[in-house]
Amino acid sequence: MASSHFLLIIFLLNIVFLLQPTSANLHKLKTLQPNLYHQQQNDNQTEPTVFFQVTKPITLTKTKPCTHHILQHDFGYTYGNPPVFANYTPPSHCQFHKFSKIVLRWHATCKGRQFDRIFGVWLNGVELLRSCTAEPRATGIVWTVEKDITRYYSLLTKNEIQLLAVSLRNIVDKTYTGVYHVDISIDFYPADEKFNGYAKNADLILPISRSLPSNDGLWFEIENSTEIQVKEFQIPSNVYRAVLEVYVSFHENDEFWYGNVPNDYITVNNLTGYPGNGAFREVLVSLDGNLVGAVWPFTVVYTGGINPLLWRPITGIGSFDLPTYDIEITPLLGNILDGKGHTFGFSVTNALNVWYIDANLHLWLDHKSEKTKGKLLKQSNIPLSFSLDSDFKGLDGTFLTKASRMISTAGWVNSSYGKITTSFTQDFNYRNSMVMGNSANLQIVDQTINFNDSVSTKMPKGSDYLSKSAKTFEMHMFSDIKDQGNGTASYITNVTLGFNEDKSKSGSLVSSLNNTQNGQGVMVVKNNLVVSGVGSTQEVYRFNDHNSCYFRNISSSNYTILYDEESKKCDKKSGFGIIKWWNSLARRKLVYLLI
Repeated sequence: MASSHFLLIIFLLNIVFLLQPTSANLHKLKTLQPNLYHQQQNDNQTEPTVFFQVTKPITLTKTKPCTHHILQHDFGYTYGNPPVFANYTPPSHCQFHKFSKIVLRWHATCKGRQFDRIFGVWLNGVELLRSCTAEPRATGIVWTVEKDITRYYSLLTKNEIQLLAVSLRNIVDKTYTGVYHVDISIDFYPADEKFNGYAKNADLILPISRSLPSNDGLWFEIENSTEIQVKEFQIPSNVYRAVLEVYVSFHENDEFWYGNVPNDYITVNNLTGYPGNGAFREVLVSLDGNLVGAVWPFTVVYTGGINPLLWRPITGIGSFDLPTYDIEITPLLGNILDGKGHTFGFSVTNALNVWYIDANLHLWLDHKSEKTKGKLLKQSNIPLSFSLDSDFKGLDGTFLTKASRMISTAGWVNSSYGKITTSFTQDFNYRNSMVMGNSANLQIVDQTINFNDSVSTKMPKGSDYLSKSAKTFEMHMFSDIKDQGNGTASYITNVTLGFNEDKSKSGSLVSSLNNTQNGQGVMVVKNNLVVSGVGSTQEVYRFNDHNSCYFRNISSSNYTILYDEESKKCDKKSGFGIIKWWNSLARRKLVYLLI
């Protein structure tokens, strides 16, 4: 694991259980699988367990969609092999040819014993989905990921043969027997005569990813803090808007980067095999060598992360559909509308191996003009402000890490729509408080990331439009090893994840998401053998905008759903928000569960 506590668990349990070092699974509690999971089976269980990520349903038309089956494949021993490919063309059997919504459906089953595996889906090099598999049980599991991919409209409706690639690196042997049986389809929902929603999506999407052939995914791999991965691209001459969508995931020594200890702690204590470089990470994006944006990522915990029993069957926030991050490139168009090649670069501050990063460049074209013009007016990057306050003696101590950064650009583009000036600003703040105690058997992490960005547009007639996104990412973790005597120890883990985002336009709130997940896990080990374990999870999800509301309050323990409350009702008086009694109910249930 990325903390001393996690690594100590692995050291003790590795004496008995096989640790399989794959690219996505070093330093994990999955060493417990061969013994513990069989003990957790229900002898009466005959049907496969349904795993799921809590999220709001996709808003769809009532008309039945046209389903386009893309690929079916059994991912057995695929580690080190090229991605699986399938030819893609737009659906020719649909009775309609304009679509209000396009939804990717990933459906998979697995039985036996297996680690979680990171995977990606690309179309012509454009990534459509980054996700993690669920970890199976002997009686089998099943899960479905539905992702709204309407923003890739122009790519999905392109009238030519394109290559769909899926990378899921799996290992199958006598111990790890799980084969992932995968089926991928895309649902196309018809647009009515008045609907014009597809017009807001980009006219062209360029892949900023690794080129084929490859024996891995199409993501770039970043293994240290000095490495920069670069991709060259060239845009058409009539672009008037550009947005870079960035995909990010972290693995191996940096899977739990928020619990990594400082290097001086490792050096003073003469430790080996500990992931270090401290607990701060940021993804930096450059254009022709100049910083243009950053990503301070949400701490996604995969289905085998920290304590695998926490994520059965409710998976961690973002684990089945990892979040992407948009960087507005429009202010910089004046620098790249020259018909020449340019480069995007990706790096990670303090990185250890390994980070998977790629991006999609969304471009809007001026169909009434062969050439647009632009000029960069301002580019301001306030350097990273970073501080680390360490106070430790031996293996015990405290560490407080703080960081902040601001990036802003402004520029105009002249097109048939007139001269439009766009400003883009990112504002970041980070705080991580870490406690190591009980000779490093105890670790407490409290981390908060504030990640805000805004896009301001000034139209030719003087009208101004301002859109903002204010995000708060929370990660709180408590882990401890307690000696119970007689060769028995208990392993206690509590985790809280929070993903919160408010979006506003021209000063008015347009949507609000509050998603909080709490997990508690205990494992008992005697003479280096796991004898029992329990994992419980509670999640409260609230989303509302001017068109809809969604609320879900759900809890599970050892594969069993304890309660599940769901509502799509809004407060009619305010016109925005969930009925108050639902909030009260959620608080009562959560308090009751924690007492």
